[in-house]
Amino acid sequence: MRNPLDVGGADAQQQGVTIRQTRSFIRLNQNGPFSDAVMVGNTLYLSGRIGLDSSKRRVPDRIDAEARNLMEDVRAVLQKAGMCMDDLVYVQVFCAKVSLWERFNAIYSTYFSGKLPARAFVGVRELLFGAHFELQGIAIKAGGANTQSEQPNAAK
Repeated sequence: MRNPLDVGGADAQQQGVTIRQTRSFIRLNQNGPFSDAVMVGNTLYLSGRIGLDSSKRRVPDRIDAEARNLMEDVRAVLQKAGMCMDDLVYVQVFCAKVSLWERFNAIYSTYFSGKLPARAFVGVRELLFGAHFELQGIAIKAGGANTQSEQPNAAK
C-alpha cells in the first residue's frame, strides 16, 4: 500500500514527473546549533528569535527596545531571504509576561504595511536570556511555487 503523503512515489515516476524540494539555510549569527531560517521552495521557516541588544548580546532593560530589536532581527532574516515583513503569513509569539500583550502589539503592528499575518500569542513561564518575547514564523515569497514539477519533453 502506498503512503498517501508520498508526494512523488511510483505513480509520479510512471507518469514521468519529478518533484523536487529545494532547501536553503540562512544564518546571520553563529550563536547556536541552528539556522536562523530555512527556505523550502518559496516558503521560509524562521527559527525562534529574541530581541537581544546586538552590541551587548543581552536583553535590553526597556520592553519597547526589546520588542523593536526582535522585530528588526526578524526583518533582517527576511531581507536575507529576499523577503519583507508583509511576506509573513503565520507568526507565533511566546511571551513570559502576557500582561505585555498591548505594549508588544503597539510595536509589532508598525512593522507591517499590508494585512497582518495570522498569529498566536502564547504565555510561557520563561524564555532564554531572560527575554520577554520570542517570535517564530512562516513567510511565503510571492510569485513562487513550493514544489517544482518537471515533465519530459513531449514526443512530437
